[in-house]
Amino acid sequence: MIYKFNKETLTFDRVGSPTKRLFAAISLTALLSVAGGVLMGSREIYTPEEVIQVNINEEPFSEQALVRLLKKMNLKYPHIALAQAKIESGGYKSFLFRENNNLFGMREAKVRVNMAMGTRHKHAYYESWQESVIDYAMWCATYGAKCKTEDQFLNLLAGYAEASQYKETIISVVNKNNLKSKF
Repeated sequence: MIYKFNKETLTFDRVGSPTKRLFAAISLTALLSVAGGVLMGSREIYTPEEVIQVNINEEPFSEQALVRLLKKMNLKYPHIALAQAKIESGGYKSFLFRENNNLFGMREAKVRVNMAMGTRHKHAYYESWQESVIDYAMWCATYGAKCKTEDQFLNLLAGYAEASQYKETIISVVNKNNLKSKF
C-alpha cells in the first residue's frame, strides 16, 4: 500500500494498492517514453514527508517472522504486541487468524487509516498476516502515541479489549514467555 500524508487531517490517506501503482507506473513510463518526457510536469510528485510505502514480503508466518516485523515497526512496546498476538490468535491457531490473517482480533477501523480489506466474521480481515501487524502499528500510532509509560499503554489496551483482566493476562504472558528478551 502507498499512503499520502494529508496535512489537513494529519493522517495518511491510501493512494493506491501496489498492483494499481505498479500498473500506473508502467503506464506512465510507457507514456513518458512515447511523449518524450513532455508530460513530466503534469505528474504529481510527493515529498518524502508526504508518502509512506509499506513493503511486505510474502514470508510465511512464524513467531520469528512476527518478531522481525515487530522490530521493523519500531513499536514502543513490542513485547506487549507479541503477547497480544499470542493471546488474540490462540497461540496462532484461532479461526480469525487462519481465516482473516488477523493476529490481534482487530475490528475494521472506521475513523483511522488502516490496512483491512473489510469485515468478515465481525472482525477485520487482511490480505496477509503482515498487514495485520502494520494495522496494529497504525492503531498504536493513532491511539497509543500519548502513552508515556508501559502501564498507561496497558491501561489503554485494557479499555479497548472485551476480556476482563486483559492487562493482567498480557503481563502474565509477557513474564511467562520472557517476551522482553526477544526485543
